[in-house]
Amino acid sequence: MTKRGRANIQTRMRRYRVLLVAAAGLLLHGAAEGQIDPEKRELIEAGGNQAVLGAAPLDAYGFYYLNEPNFFHTNVTLRLALAPVYLDTETGFVGLLGPQTDLGIGLAGGGFADSYFQFLDGKYLPDESFYGHDVEGSVSVYHLFNPGKLIPLNGVLRIKEHYSAYEPIESGSGFVLPPDHSTVSWRAGLRWGGREPRLRPDLAMEISAWYEGQYRTRAGAYGFDGDRDLNEAPQLFWGRALLIYTFPETRQRFEVTLTGGGSEQADRLSAYRLGGIMPMTSEFPLMIPGYFDGELSARHFACFNAQYTLPLDASKRWSLSPIGSVATVDYLPGMAQGGHFNSGAGLGLGYRSRSGTWEVLASYGYGFEAIRFEGRGGQSLGILVQIDLEAAHPGRPSKLDDFRGFLREQLF
Repeated sequence: MTKRGRANIQTRMRRYRVLLVAAAGLLLHGAAEGQIDPEKRELIEAGGNQAVLGAAPLDAYGFYYLNEPNFFHTNVTLRLALAPVYLDTETGFVGLLGPQTDLGIGLAGGGFADSYFQFLDGKYLPDESFYGHDVEGSVSVYHLFNPGKLIPLNGVLRIKEHYSAYEPIESGSGFVLPPDHSTVSWRAGLRWGGREPRLRPDLAMEISAWYEGQYRTRAGAYGFDGDRDLNEAPQLFWGRALLIYTFPETRQRFEVTLTGGGSEQADRLSAYRLGGIMPMTSEFPLMIPGYFDGELSARHFACFNAQYTLPLDASKRWSLSPIGSVATVDYLPGMAQGGHFNSGAGLGLGYRSRSGTWEVLASYGYGFEAIRFEGRGGQSLGILVQIDLEAAHPGRPSKLDDFRGFLREQLF
């Protein structure tokens, strides 16, 4: 084998290392945005999504997730997400700052979680992409505004220190990496309701609004001859409305999500990234079937997702799920493509074990406006797996009965 051939193989192997850690820290943060979670959870999550048309890194993840109330003390909760080269934890102190106010202290770090993959006009550009590794610490305050109500209204304040270090995927192209830097961020949000950190929960309802400001210690130009900027102080603001309901008799299930956001001084590392169909690879997933994960970079956007699940057999273990997404995008400067409207559709085939301990979902997606070498239209195949270790325990309570009456009375 030639020296160049060995180098190409090493490059491909390095590119795939990122697959192991795509979602561990993001899932933890997504679950932590409300009050400290009082429920025991123990999950194994894994998934992958591969484009059928067009070259792109395989989008995949795998991690172990644990939420342990009463951890060494009745008012202490441990939340942990563990991937092969990444660890994200938060220790929650329930009622530490008042009867309805909790404190969370988080630590995280590891490889590849800050990696950036560049897409432009439907093409993956490895010489403009890079790996990113990080370490961070955070302090969060969670407050419950309406104790005793069936649907909680929670507020969150968080301050986080995040250090990022980068390395190239392909060297020798003349591309200059962004400087290694520290980011201090502060977030404030209100969330009414919420969603469990599960692949397909039976019930959920959420209306939330968020603001996040960032300050980077080393801003400036990078890329090819300084053709792009790392801005000093990006600001993001967004909101989400979500409803999931499972009909108790038929076990038919629908899920609808509307997410919209804007920004000031956003750059390529802080912009909203839309595309893909992997629900656990982002705190607020902006999914469009058939597109590469993160293919579209937006300053402002609105994205609507809908999914309906139909059982296929009498035991209701097999299911078929049509999926659809539409989005309007105000692209980041230098990242625009023809047309602000993007849409995709897909179909998922799912199976859930008799005990509910594990489930798997295989899917196909088609992106109607995705740019590919032969014109418009992107295709992708995906698979998602969840193992719920807590579901194997007898006597595990079901939330379906708790919420069924309320949702019927209020919504139908």
